[in-house]
Amino acid sequence: MKTKLFTFLLLLFSSASLFSQQKLSLKEFIEIALERNYSIRIMSNYEKIAENNFSRGNAGLLPRIGLNSSYSGTYNNTDQIFIDEADRKLRNIYNTTSFTGLQANWMLFEGFRAQNRYKQLGEIKDFAELNTRIAVENMVANLASEYYFYIQQTRLFSNLQYAVDLSRERVRIEQEHFLLGSGSKVTLLQAQVNLNADSSRLERQYEVLRASRVRLAEVIAEPDLTNHITPSDTNIVVNSFLIYDELLKEVEQNNVSILAAKKNLSISEFDIDMVKSKRYPYLNLISGYGHTYNTFQSGQIVNQQTWGMNFSVTLGFNIYDGRNTQRQISNARIETDTKTLNLDLTKQEVIGDLITIYNAYTNNLRLLELETQNLEVARENLDIAFERYRLGALSGFELREVQKNLLEAEERMLSIQYQAKMAEISLLQISGKILD
Repeated sequence: MKTKLFTFLLLLFSSASLFSQQKLSLKEFIEIALERNYSIRIMSNYEKIAENNFSRGNAGLLPRIGLNSSYSGTYNNTDQIFIDEADRKLRNIYNTTSFTGLQANWMLFEGFRAQNRYKQLGEIKDFAELNTRIAVENMVANLASEYYFYIQQTRLFSNLQYAVDLSRERVRIEQEHFLLGSGSKVTLLQAQVNLNADSSRLERQYEVLRASRVRLAEVIAEPDLTNHITPSDTNIVVNSFLIYDELLKEVEQNNVSILAAKKNLSISEFDIDMVKSKRYPYLNLISGYGHTYNTFQSGQIVNQQTWGMNFSVTLGFNIYDGRNTQRQISNARIETDTKTLNLDLTKQEVIGDLITIYNAYTNNLRLLELETQNLEVARENLDIAFERYRLGALSGFELREVQKNLLEAEERMLSIQYQAKMAEISLLQISGKILD
């Protein structure tokens, strides 16, 4: 009676939870996550910073203009001795100078450093966009994995519910046999033990479902993680038509890790050009317009005003800097070589992952077909066995073995189905097609 009450309450609680759940498709999950996911929002902010930095002024192609004003004063004591005049002593002479001016500074030429820097900033902006895309693809892959994991665990939950129903029916039959004198107490107790074990496993499975639901809520940045938001799909459908050669072409063109490694190499190559700019002459223009006002407490001038334009042009060339330029060029070339090696390594790793995952994908498809057939046989076998058990032609132990075989067959089929789907998701991510 305790087991029946426990199972009834568990199923009642499960039904109430399912009734209050908000069900979303995978597309709807992704749309919400694209707006609210914290990782994507963080990477989007970095992308905005890189976009703001991509400007001609930040690269040094535009002049800098500043307005400044100053006020200064002096307190002096002066002793003057003249040849034909009497000596003069001046005490606490207060002179002031006020200045207001507008000044422009423009590096007209610096060995194409500013031009290369501007191009590099554009590459950095593109690299930030790729980082955002990486975050989006990772989020979509993780979300899809958790989405189908929940579906898999829900199917397992349903299978365990069915197992509990069978075990409960078996207990009822054993009770009838025991009351009629045709059954034994040991058989009845064993049936009760099996029912308790199935009920306990069902409860643990419900914990797995709740944990998966929380993870889904975290990915979409749900404000209240206790909200019951679950997948609307009930089956895992695997795309069995992915072709290796087509995926390989997509990898070479669209894999985001390879594209990021290429962009990183391009950024590094501009570092060499910018260091080389130190070997060129530089031309700098400084110009301004200002107003100066002076006051004097000694001499014949009481105050003086000066205003007008000033300018200077500086042409220079760095003849020797302790071979620092050569050292920096050498280091930049080594860094570029490192980025080239990293690109080659990334390509090798990505293609290696493609081969490995595709082999797992095709193998899981074959296993899925086999396990699907095996599951149909196991279900038919259980129907026959249970009918024989009702008629007394099969023992409870033998029925339990048939029931275990069915559960194991269902678990294997769902596991392989989920693994095949995960391989499909990984292949789409590697080929850069997961956002499709």
